[in-house]
Amino acid sequence: MTTASDLRFFASDDGDLAYRDTGAGDPVVLLHSGFTDHRVFDAQIPALARECRVIAPDVRGHGASANATRPFRWADDLAALLRHLDAGPAVLVGVSMGGAIATDTVLEHPELVRAVVAGGAATSEFEYTDAWVRGVQAEQAAALGAGDVEGWLAAFLRFVPGEHRTLDDVDPDVLRRVREMALGTLSKHTPDEVNHHVPLTDTWARVPKIDVPVLTVNGALDAPELIAEAERLARTVRNGRSVVVDGVAHYPNMERPEAFTDIVAGFLRTL
Repeated sequence: MTTASDLRFFASDDGDLAYRDTGAGDPVVLLHSGFTDHRVFDAQIPALARECRVIAPDVRGHGASANATRPFRWADDLAALLRHLDAGPAVLVGVSMGGAIATDTVLEHPELVRAVVAGGAATSEFEYTDAWVRGVQAEQAAALGAGDVEGWLAAFLRFVPGEHRTLDDVDPDVLRRVREMALGTLSKHTPDEVNHHVPLTDTWARVPKIDVPVLTVNGALDAPELIAEAERLARTVRNGRSVVVDGVAHYPNMERPEAFTDIVAGFLRTL
């Protein structure tokens, strides 16, 4: 479990960005999912730090990192941090939003990336059309518009089990941790604030040029269209492959931490 003393801060051009930096060896960067923070990887950080230098940032606007006050891109924030830490080229391991950040970064700053593990993600241009996911997103938007934080959290937590399970099928500690992180990030923002994030465009036109190894890792119970998009990424790059983790949806690293860690560690040994 992270304590305040474990966090370090990088003075970016737009406020301080928080991160953990532990272990020694080849750098591995762990990039968390949306509305959470680096603690998503509480199981992976100590395990991977036995053999690697593990850097686990809080993405801008999440966790202990500053909110944006002007336009920014995820990939540029990460590139600035890696250059500050002299930590490139690094292996980028991301889950959900973090997986998209990993892919964005290898497209925009390839010199800083040695390999990519994208969990529950492809490029940042992916948008759900799945009826169940869109329904949950609509519940979130309605709750947020009404100022109903608990309603928003209840909807957000439904992504942990996914469509084909219930909350009762998930370890209560996993739900508690996701809820705690999401509430912390949500409390940093107001419903009417400007979204300064600048999305990448034309990512798929550039994906075939990715020449570092790419592994996609998906929960078998995640949205089928997301799994398909991730597998498309693995097929389209020059050196890609896919792995599916049975029995879980969008958070395999939290629900099956040993299996996820073993998959990542095995991938690292191939580099």
